Amino acid sequence: MLRNKYVKMLAIVTMVSLAIALNVGCSKPASTDGKETGDQIYKRQENISSGIEARKLLVDGNKRFVEGSVLKDDLSEEKRKELSSKGQKPFAAVVSCSDSRVPPEVVFDQALGDIFVIRDAGNVVDPVALGSVEYGAEHLHIPLIVVLGHEKCGAVKATVEGGEAPGSIKAIVEKIHPSFEKVKSSTADKEVLCEKCADENIKNTIAEIKKSPIIKKLEEEKKVLVVGAKYHIESGEVTFSEEDKVH
Repeated sequence: MLRNKYVKMLAIVTMVSLAIALNVGCSKPASTDGKETGDQIYKRQENISSGIEARKLLVDGNKRFVEGSVLKDDLSEEKRKELSSKGQKPFAAVVSCSDSRVPPEVVFDQALGDIFVIRDAGNVVDPVALGSVEYGAEHLHIPLIVVLGHEKCGAVKATVEGGEAPGSIKAIVEKIHPSFEKVKSSTADKEVLCEKCADENIKNTIAEIKKSPIIKKLEEEKKVLVVGAKYHIESGEVTFSEEDKVH
């Protein structure tokens, strides 16, 4: 009799423990910084006409990314249909390096239809890339153009180290080389030199974009803002150029 009671009691305790374990397992997972991962879907105002307002959306999104509190993207069929029927209304154009560690949509916590991205190694512009920037600014009425460089850029490193660049890689190195010439005598430290060259390369790409008659006209009409930014790989932070913060 006592044995039967003991077996029943053990079975009840086991079932209760299992129920608690299952309940914990089904609870909402916590993010790495201790905050709960929310179900809030990212939404923004449909029409953004100010470059300053657009930059703030990117700054806020990057802050969420750094803190590990990114919002849920609307990747639903309804959202895709809406973008198909109504067309795209991105609020920023981002000229970014092709580096796999620097996906603009991710680091700025933006969703489908939010940013117009032009990517190539070294975040440089040729006529094709510049044409894409002009299209975004003139036809899509994008109020903000961001040239996004990053730390430890392979294209910049190849330029600083010199040597023969094979194939069409040479065209990228030639684009970055004027930036290297400006900073090469500033330090003997190769790592520091690469970062200085990357910073100068961002400025050089901005200057090339601003030479465009289309962009120049839109700037004069206060319809577009062109700024520089740099992504820091380990921290995940994007810092915007100090001189651009006065706008």
